[in-house]
Amino acid sequence: MKHKIKQEQLEWTKSKIKGFYGKELIAQEKGSVKLVRIDPVATYPEHLHPSKTEYAHIIEGNPIIVIENQHYTSKPGDFYIFPVNTKHAIINNTSDECLLLIGAIEN
Repeated sequence: MKHKIKQEQLEWTKSKIKGFYGKELIAQEKGSVKLVRIDPVATYPEHLHPSKTEYAHIIEGNPIIVIENQHYTSKPGDFYIFPVNTKHAIINNTSDECLLLIGAIEN
């Protein structure tokens, strides 16, 4: 395992969802962390995870975070937790890219 990761040397990987790209920082059996870039006017549809808790830390931009039908307008520094079986979505309704740190922990 590397002790220092230079994220600028990692390639952006297209997500299966249009407008979302990731850089995998940690990929382990029980958890992961990735840098996620969201294009302007892109939406990751509502979904849930039956066996993991996910979290999102806003680095840049102002995406809307939807958790169980509640909409939160976020700003850099905000941190959100999506517990197991909790419906959530990410919406970037702005004309700017957003940058998030997304992680997951297997329960």
